[in-house]
Amino acid sequence: MRLDGVNLAILRLLREGRRSFKSIAAQLEVSENTVRGRIRRMAEEGVLAVSGLVDPDTLEGHRAILVGVKLKTPDLVKKGEEFSRLKGVVAVSVVTGRFDLVLLVLLGPGFDLLEFFTREVSRIRDVLSTETFVIYKNFNLRIPYAL
Repeated sequence: MRLDGVNLAILRLLREGRRSFKSIAAQLEVSENTVRGRIRRMAEEGVLAVSGLVDPDTLEGHRAILVGVKLKTPDLVKKGEEFSRLKGVVAVSVVTGRFDLVLLVLLGPGFDLLEFFTREVSRIRDVLSTETFVIYKNFNLRIPYAL
């Protein structure tokens, strides 16, 4: 899908997730139906997903972590898909550098780092090594609730 200036402006304005189509249309000087149709098309094309996001720092007993994963296999996309289905995993990225994948994981009461590795990561074959980065304080991180 080609994102023109109007689409990009709509995406910028949607940072305030509860903004109405009417107010977006007024600010961009287009019709409300134009905004509604473009948002619908961007969602259908996978460009945009509307969801509720949380700041993990505000959730008592929860913690966000990053996990770097080094694999024995070159099939990074397949392994990324496998990791993306694990409990607590918010996002998986295939990356350059010393890791093959980087995971963003949400931990919570009854589901801590030990449970994540022993119950979830242990099910994935061909993991050579991992390195965990605990996020003590985040700035601007908003994620879907994944537990």
